[in-house]
This record gives sequence, C-alpha cells and structure tokens, in this order.
Amino acid sequence: MSRTALIIGATGSFGAHAACALIRHGWTVKALARDPAAAARKVGANMPIEWIAGDGMSRDDVARAAKGVQVIVHAANPPQYRNWRGLALPMMQASIDAAIAEGARLVLPGTVYNYAPDAGRHIREDAPQAPVTRKGKVRVEMEEMLRAATACGARGLVLRAGDFFGPAAPNSGLQWLTTRKNGRVTGVYRTGEGHAFAYLPDLAETLARLLDREAELADYEVFNFAGDWMDGPNALGEAVRCATGDARIPIRPFPWPVIFAAAPFVTMFREMLEMRYLWTRAIGLNDAKLRAFLGEVPSTPLDVAMTEALADLEVQIPAKSWTSKGAASYVAGHVGTYAV
Repeated sequence: MSRTALIIGATGSFGAHAACALIRHGWTVKALARDPAAAARKVGANMPIEWIAGDGMSRDDVARAAKGVQVIVHAANPPQYRNWRGLALPMMQASIDAAIAEGARLVLPGTVYNYAPDAGRHIREDAPQAPVTRKGKVRVEMEEMLRAATACGARGLVLRAGDFFGPAAPNSGLQWLTTRKNGRVTGVYRTGEGHAFAYLPDLAETLARLLDREAELADYEVFNFAGDWMDGPNALGEAVRCATGDARIPIRPFPWPVIFAAAPFVTMFREMLEMRYLWTRAIGLNDAKLRAFLGEVPSTPLDVAMTEALADLEVQIPAKSWTSKGAASYVAGHVGTYAV
C-alpha cells in the first residue's frame, strides 16, 4: 500500500533526517519549500523528494501540498528564535487544517520547553506541563492545538526529545557549545548539572518505526525519546575529547556574562537568556513508554554519533573514525544506514 508523507521544514535539522528515514522505510516523500531548487541542493540532489513550491505560513499552499498524504511532519520553526507566537502558531494551524482535510496524522517534534526548571531528569509523557518561558508556552499551545484537532478528523503524534545534535544540524547545541579553529576543537563549554541530547538520525529512525505501526497508535500519542544524557558539567567535553582523540581540549564555563552584556542589542542573545535554565538545570526524559512500544529504540554509540556531528562541523578527526562531507552528502548517503 502506497504511503506518502509531506514534510514542512524539510531543509531543517529534523526535517531532513525525517525525510531520509521515511524514504528508507518505503515512504513517498513530498516537501514544501519557498525555493524548491535551493531546497533540493541543500538536502541533496539525489534524495527522491517531490519538492513543491509554497510557504508553510499559507494554509492554501500547505493544503495543496498535502493532497493525498497520510502523514504530515511539521518540522518548521521560526528562525533565530524570532517572533515565535507570530510565526509558529499560524504555521501550526496551516498544518492542522491540512491534516484534518486529509484525515492524516500530524507529527510534531516536541521539546522540553514545556516543563518547569525543576521538572527533573526523568520526565514522563503524562507529567504536568508548566512552562516558565514565552517559547515554552507557545509549544504547549501547539500541542493543545494538535490534541484538539483529533476531534475533527486528524491524528496527532508528538515525539519529544532534548537538544538536537548530529550531522546536517547547523544550529544544534553542539555548534554553540564548542569553539573551533582550523579544523580543530579549541574548547567545549560546560553544560551545568547535565543535559539531554538527541542524535538526529536515531530520532528520525524512531519516528519512521512508530509510523510503520500506525494502526497500533491512538488518535493522539506522545512518546519521549531520551537520547544521550550528558551527566554533569564536563560530560559533553569528555565526549568531544573521545571523538577527536584529544584529551587536552579545555572545558570552560559558558560565557554568560558576554551574552548578558550583548543581549540589549542582539535578539538571539535575549532569547538565549530566557532559555538559560535548560543549560543550568538537569532536565531529561523518561522513555519507558517508547521502549515498551518499540522493544528497541535506535541508539548510535555516542563516540560514533559525536564523531559524525563534529565532522559535519568540519572538525578534523582521526582516520579510524567515521567521516562526513557535509549535510547534503550525509543525508543523501545514509538512506540505507539502518536495517528495515
């Protein structure tokens, strides 16, 4: 039986990996982009994606692209943390309207923004959502919109994860938490009490496996993807040292004073300060429900995952490690990475 998915935000970190995983699992993939030719070049010209010209903010464009699909992956986010309420909610509504019209399942990559700073490192799917930030409140509202849409013919799936990292993830936390020069890592910033990271190829593969069992999913489902827990302030630095083979890489405090000083003049820094608690408190996810459902959750060894992620940031790594040649070559070249 033919299965078709539409991806909104296919040039983004999660969207590109989701396309790769779904293709690997036999899906026909369509993607919406304002400039299809540029999008195809960015993701990889060899990727068998049907690119459709349109804007994720336009209900008509999304509805046109979604004709005949069974799944819509809503992987679009406002760039640079800007104007979340003004952009994120209309985009979400456009995808919801299309999902209702097609009777499709709408997939939303969830975040830990929904939870309070004291939520702890073992948050379950049914934990109370008490966001303390504007972006967290928007994310809660997006999930409430999705849940409400199930009463109108859509189906929903939230796959919640921590901070993305991996190849083809140019805006990941790993980019912000490492300093690099001439192909070498010159420093890694500490991550407070600990931090949850989600390796994007594993997260996307998890999504594909969940959708392979669509008939077993409720109309509205939420699963937590625990990913890699970096336990303690130096854990990320040690993982980078291991991947690069360089035990001398310094592990430093994050330069929050600089961010505070520049925040009045730089929107991105103001938004970072609002989310600072994610880097100073231990906030993680319990994935028992996901493991019970799938039996086995995709999990790339951390040294391999970190090596791939750093190589994509053009960090020189030992010859024995995996290598990558950039986002497009990674996504195009890893369609067959996981056995299906």
